[in-house]
Amino acid sequence: MTGVTVIAEPRPKTRNGTALLIGLAVVLLLSALLGLGIGSSSMTLERLLLAVIGQGAQTDELIIWTLRAPRVLLSGLAGMTLALAGLLLQRATRNPLAAPSVLGITDGAALGAVGFLFLFSNESNSLTVSIYWQPLAAACGAAVFAVLVAVLAKGAARGPVSLILHGFALGKLAQAGVTMLMIVGPVYRANQAATWLAGSVHQARWIDVAIISVLLAAIVPVVLLLARRMDQLLLDDASAEASGLPVMQTQALLLALAVVLTAAAVSFVGAIGFVGLIAPHAARLLLGTRALPVMIGTAFIGAVLVVLADVVVRYLFAPFEVPTGAVTALIGAPYFLYILFRSGRAHA
Repeated sequence: MTGVTVIAEPRPKTRNGTALLIGLAVVLLLSALLGLGIGSSSMTLERLLLAVIGQGAQTDELIIWTLRAPRVLLSGLAGMTLALAGLLLQRATRNPLAAPSVLGITDGAALGAVGFLFLFSNESNSLTVSIYWQPLAAACGAAVFAVLVAVLAKGAARGPVSLILHGFALGKLAQAGVTMLMIVGPVYRANQAATWLAGSVHQARWIDVAIISVLLAAIVPVVLLLARRMDQLLLDDASAEASGLPVMQTQALLLALAVVLTAAAVSFVGAIGFVGLIAPHAARLLLGTRALPVMIGTAFIGAVLVVLADVVVRYLFAPFEVPTGAVTALIGAPYFLYILFRSGRAHA
């Protein structure tokens, strides 16, 4: 893994971490209520709350619990998952530009998932195996490209831009593979794959929410236990090892967890980009550099980003289903260029 030093974010002079985290939780709750209330049949807050507690009109309850609640919950969970993956990658590589969508890991997961559709679809537009094998296929694709990025970047010149260039090149390779599979594969899967690759939650189901919830419940405690190690990784290799940290093993573990998180999100919502870049940066600006509060803040901000992005596409483009990833890309791409410019100047 590269030995790039993290570019320190400007830190506020005063900070009440607990109050900020509570504020982020409130923003997430309000975003979820907005997501539940807005749609082809918008609801007032009173109607919404009555439907949520089971005291509303039957139609309202059907809309909330069948259509909107799984969509909002899947958006939030996917946002948390991608955001945490980005944070783990940034700590593992000591690179502020690292994120699943930037290093080609998201594209690798997409290639694995589309390859799964290609291999196990038949002419009747049905899968010959269970769709719930798709996360494993996405994880395999993500893992292959994560390892390739790590190996190539290790032998290259140090610097954040070098790592990003390798990730960009491999991401383009994965995208080319996806395009080829869509062209030569079953035509009836092409439109489905195209929408899914841009990142969309409009086909959210309760089973999807349940599976990604179980994955998060299994991984998040492990991530929390690594908080102290993640703080030690802010040091250079020699200092971190002197403090008792097995640097390479910790980096490998963080990378593996980031791959699993990315694959879990991509399997269910597609390649929603830049959440893993924006959320950790925003959390550090608000909460400083200590891993534990930054983890929680990153998860909240990632969830808010995807939930609000879905609200935007539903409100502005109804009745069309515009991919949620289009909104996160509009926000994330300029922010990525800004960070890249800063990093380039710092290492000039």
